[in-house]
Amino acid sequence: MKLDILFENDLFIALNKPSGMLSIPDRIQSEPSMKDFLIAKYGQIFTVHRLDKDTSGIIVFAKDEVTHKALSQLFEGRAVEKYYLGLVNGTLMNERDTINIGIMEHPARNGTMVTNAKGKPSITDYEVLENFRIYSWLQFQIHTGRTHQIRVHMKYIGHSIVCDAIYGDGKPVLISALKKNFNLAKKEEEERPILGRLGLHSYKLKFELHGETYHLEAEPPKDLRALLQQLRKWKKG
Repeated sequence: MKLDILFENDLFIALNKPSGMLSIPDRIQSEPSMKDFLIAKYGQIFTVHRLDKDTSGIIVFAKDEVTHKALSQLFEGRAVEKYYLGLVNGTLMNERDTINIGIMEHPARNGTMVTNAKGKPSITDYEVLENFRIYSWLQFQIHTGRTHQIRVHMKYIGHSIVCDAIYGDGKPVLISALKKNFNLAKKEEEERPILGRLGLHSYKLKFELHGETYHLEAEPPKDLRALLQQLRKWKKG
């Protein structure tokens, strides 16, 4: 696999992870992860943070134990500015707001999280960048790093991330839902979704390490850009 390297020096490497790939190996080694590919290339690599399998975007790995400890402390100590872009269902009441409610593991569903006042403190800021009525394109800044944080918080306020099968309806985005006179191509038996994966992208990281400030940025992938283009056309009508 060809790695999409955004930045690399002697201390760490930042990559643009594709949707559908594990950040690190799962418990049963069910499929290759991004970390596996890095180990094959560098010999040793250290996990600093992770992204959900279906989330695309920036992820950072350390190249040595000292850097790993320093970066891990930055992430855990809320000293990293973390921004995401995402498409959510519906129109939000507020153009920008802060969601501040705890998150904990679901008591009955393994690997699933739920909002709860007794959960770990979790803070997400959001800002609406574009409103398409049935969908909205948002920028998020997370001040904590809980599992599935943005996804859980957006479910909590009733605007789940598009195509989220765990915290939303999981329905793919179809062109036929946007175009009145949509006709399926003769050679196709059923419509292929314009987006069939979680509509969430890790967009920007900013942090200071050993006196140097790093600004890392990953443009949204082709599928999200294509969907936004279609939504803008549909909005103009």
